[in-house]
Amino acid sequence: MHMKPPALAGLLGISTRRLGQLVSEGIAVKVDRGLFDAAATIQNMLAHASGKAAGASVELDLDRERARLAKEQADGQALKNQVTRGELLDAGDVERTWADACRRLRSEMLAVVGRVRAATTIEAADAAVIDREIRDALTALAGGEDDLGQGAKESAPATQAYPL
Repeated sequence: MHMKPPALAGLLGISTRRLGQLVSEGIAVKVDRGLFDAAATIQNMLAHASGKAAGASVELDLDRERARLAKEQADGQALKNQVTRGELLDAGDVERTWADACRRLRSEMLAVVGRVRAATTIEAADAAVIDREIRDALTALAGGEDDLGQGAKESAPATQAYPL
């Protein structure tokens, strides 16, 4: 017999939402959109319920549970010991240190063109090309383009030499 979800849910004493969950658990049997095989669903529910009842009488293996607890405690102590010995670092500290180092590197790289212009007679156009290349490289390193450099803006041919 085929039934619509509200009717079958009412017959089983469950919500239509729970009926949907039973479909995903493989217990409720859907035959078509909005139709369920009531007999097959009820049989599956009975089999599932009796399987649960049989499994409920299984007792915990106390020795196995104690061993699991002892292992978890030992693992926790091992982590604490690694921290004490300085073998583990706080992820937040590592992230902040790397971010600071990257900011300093970026700042120094962006200052290169200004220092070169102050120390030499480099032309403004040449300095602009070098500045653009440095900025493009920093953008690529920051993830602004893919690893192969595709999509990079070509500012000059790779074989062109720039006087310093």
